[in-house]
Amino acid sequence: MRCTYLASFRFLDLISLILLAACFSRMPFFRYWQRSVCGVSSVAGKRRALPSAFPVLDLPLLPIHKHIYEANLRNSNAWCKKYTEFSEKVMEGGGEKAIARHTQRNRKLLIRDRLRLLLDDEDFLELSPFAGLGLPYGDIPSAGSITGIGRINGLWCVFAASDATVKGGTSYPITVKKNLRAQEIAIKNRLPCVYLVDSAGAFLPLQSEIFPDKNHGGRTFYNEAIMSAMKIPQVAVVCGSCTAGGAYMPTMAEEAVMVHRIGTIFLGGPPLVKAATGEEVTPEDLGGARLHAEVSGCVDHFAWEEKEAFDYTRNIISTLNFLLPEEEEETKKRNAEEEPLHSLEELLGLAPKSYNYSLDVKMVVSRLVDGSRFLEFKARYGTSLVTGFAKIHGHLVGILANDGQLSYEATLKGSHFVQLCNQRDVPLLFLQNTAPTAALTLSTKQAEMNSNHLKAQGSMMSAVASASVPKITVVIGGCHGADSYAMCGRAFDPNFLFLWPNAKVSIAPPGHIGSLLPLDGEQEEEQKKQEEELNRMLVEESSAFFSSSRMWDDGVILPQNTRKVLRDVLDIIKQQRYQLSTETLQSIPLRM
Repeated sequence: MRCTYLASFRFLDLISLILLAACFSRMPFFRYWQRSVCGVSSVAGKRRALPSAFPVLDLPLLPIHKHIYEANLRNSNAWCKKYTEFSEKVMEGGGEKAIARHTQRNRKLLIRDRLRLLLDDEDFLELSPFAGLGLPYGDIPSAGSITGIGRINGLWCVFAASDATVKGGTSYPITVKKNLRAQEIAIKNRLPCVYLVDSAGAFLPLQSEIFPDKNHGGRTFYNEAIMSAMKIPQVAVVCGSCTAGGAYMPTMAEEAVMVHRIGTIFLGGPPLVKAATGEEVTPEDLGGARLHAEVSGCVDHFAWEEKEAFDYTRNIISTLNFLLPEEEEETKKRNAEEEPLHSLEELLGLAPKSYNYSLDVKMVVSRLVDGSRFLEFKARYGTSLVTGFAKIHGHLVGILANDGQLSYEATLKGSHFVQLCNQRDVPLLFLQNTAPTAALTLSTKQAEMNSNHLKAQGSMMSAVASASVPKITVVIGGCHGADSYAMCGRAFDPNFLFLWPNAKVSIAPPGHIGSLLPLDGEQEEEQKKQEEELNRMLVEESSAFFSSSRMWDDGVILPQNTRKVLRDVLDIIKQQRYQLSTETLQSIPLRM
């Protein structure tokens, strides 16, 4: 009887403790303490990565590769020359006259000089620098806005900086698209965001492509609100005009800095005031820095000159609640990294001129990863897809690389590997070079094989789409057809997507469009003419620069710079672990 009583008492006591703990855990201060302690311990605690001794991929260039390698190298050099030409054009901004007007008459700093004052150094990752070139409505260098990710006081931050030398800072549809992509990257990677605002508003003749739709101009302000709710910091520096819709950018940021005399914020400028009321008013009196810092309260910091404004901004960033690793630890980690066995310059000859000029993709992998070490997964199964683990500047990644047309077995293997990396929280790197066309259905047996392949391909697409780990895609050759979706193309929302200059992006590569056209023996001549027209169109529209000018990617990168870009991207993705508090207990309006 006594044993039964004690057992009952202990059981009730246990239930009471569980209920008490559950109630206690619901208290806000307990949840805050729990998050804080977990956050500090996870970041500040010294950690050591598991030791690894992955096999070395020693794949030198052999005499048998010489013919293909040299053809690829000539092609890459031609594309690199075009890359240099585009880069020089972008650096000119709006041209000599616009630059002279901007610096002498308006007494403003050029956009890249502003970035030198804002960032720790000039070694930043610029996003989509060729956006806006060769569009139907003309050349808009850098889409009129320089976006990228750079360090401010050691912290990676997204920046979106208007270039007022390009069309007077007018926003075109491509400008809106570029700024929205910068915000999207900030949201996906939880990066602080700095806006350098110097814009004259929307280009009105194209208002139907700027204003009304979901992903048009208004989405910028929606994103600002969402980022603030997610505890992603945002700072605006008003170093020029903020007219009409642009006036909401600084007022919705968490903190705003404004420069005296050159910064203005108003919905309608002095000409509109005069037209409506007949009153003449100066821009400074209508919406200058003094007015908004002393009367309206729209800005939080008044700066006499631009340098002071960027000093304010750097100080604001230093107040953010991040706990970064010690510099000594980072230096020690960098010193321990192994360089690949073979030169990165050899990647120029491994970048395929066309699909038929593709060499073993493991040769590319061995020139990108630390020490050319690669632990291959399912090496003997589905060999047209290479999968495995490697480190890039110390970051563990799961690599998927095309080495032929994705077969039924290859897609099953890809699904398995993606889920494995997702289970282990390992970022995914896709090296994409998809086959030009799918296999034709010429028999019942082939139809059955194609059906099974279709199911497996759908399975891999589902695995890629639902994977919650960071995904990075580099198109090293072709990006065509359904295989490009399975290899995390733009539609599958990778954290970052870059192209090599030789890359081709289209539903089918030039010369292969005929496989997608319906067969019609009666109109063979007309069909042949249509095929020729489509192939001419694809030659122009499939190039990497055509793609990048329309923001279908995050930029064209040179093959020999790929390892450095991947290092920066992996550092950027990892930074969100160092933010101490990310959960919002309640919503607080910042500007009452």
